[in-house]
Amino acid sequence: MSIRLSPPTVASLLLLTGWGPALAQGGTPDTVSREVDTQAIVDALFKAGGNQPNVRASGAKGVCVKGTFTPSAEAPGLTKAPHFTRASPVTARFSMGGSNPKVSDKAKAVTRGFSMRIANPAGDMVFVFISAPVFGTKTPQQLLDFATVRAPGPDGKPDADKIKAFSAANPETTRQAAWLNARPVPASYAGVDYWGVHAYTLTDAKGRATVAKLKTVAAAGQLGLSDDEAKAKPDAFYADEMKERLAQAPARFDLVAVLGEAGDPTNDPTAQWPEESRKTVTLGTLSITALEPAATCDAATFDPVADLPEGVAGPADDPMFAIRSPAYAISLSRRTN
Repeated sequence: MSIRLSPPTVASLLLLTGWGPALAQGGTPDTVSREVDTQAIVDALFKAGGNQPNVRASGAKGVCVKGTFTPSAEAPGLTKAPHFTRASPVTARFSMGGSNPKVSDKAKAVTRGFSMRIANPAGDMVFVFISAPVFGTKTPQQLLDFATVRAPGPDGKPDADKIKAFSAANPETTRQAAWLNARPVPASYAGVDYWGVHAYTLTDAKGRATVAKLKTVAAAGQLGLSDDEAKAKPDAFYADEMKERLAQAPARFDLVAVLGEAGDPTNDPTAQWPEESRKTVTLGTLSITALEPAATCDAATFDPVADLPEGVAGPADDPMFAIRSPAYAISLSRRTN
């Protein structure tokens, strides 16, 4: 059974996020989120990648593409967002995780990213997905600590003992790497599934709300490289592979809602829902048709917090979701100034 909720009140949202007491003292959700020291988090992410100039704090290496999103007939039964009533143009970006633009495409324990902006006259709808069903950290403070211990030392390498100690003290931060290491290196950005690790609330035209996690399912299936095949590849092959693939046919993904059940955590993106026992609804199909100039994707951020329409809401109790908007803004300012 899916989780059906009545529309939350503003008061309940503030209580869930912990913003209530701070707002009573004159703060706002934006200023309170910044008290977590978002600037320090972004700085630590850049430092972990070698402080490369003019790049993103994460997803520094990537490919900009365009295409179309076509909603399914079932989608309006879950959400009243206008993006699920008509075909819409899409601008998207596939990427490698981290702030190092020279990271190898063959790196196994690095997430691949899939960010998308679905346009509509009523406004954009943005989602950010990664190639694992869990995020690497549970809280902004944990993310700061996670990135800090991975900063390179004088020898250009992070301290392995510090990382080991941090992982032992924070076992939930090892789940993402364990997932990735248990699977082959993806042979293509178009040959792997991507998850939106946060819990969304989808509300239909009658006001009925359903908690769900979103994922994209690759029509090509899971295309993995053997160890020998990966060794034979250059460190940068995804862009050329995507260009060749799109010259033959569009790359397609189904956008799927994995419906939540009572007891599923919504405040911890490091916790995986058992998808095999969950009902799913296909919301539509993404058809990626061509490459776009990098500047098309670099002009702004793919902000999944600010750019959501009525009928789709991010989690009110997940601090890792709330921190994305200010962090993305800081990253954008750093790479464009």
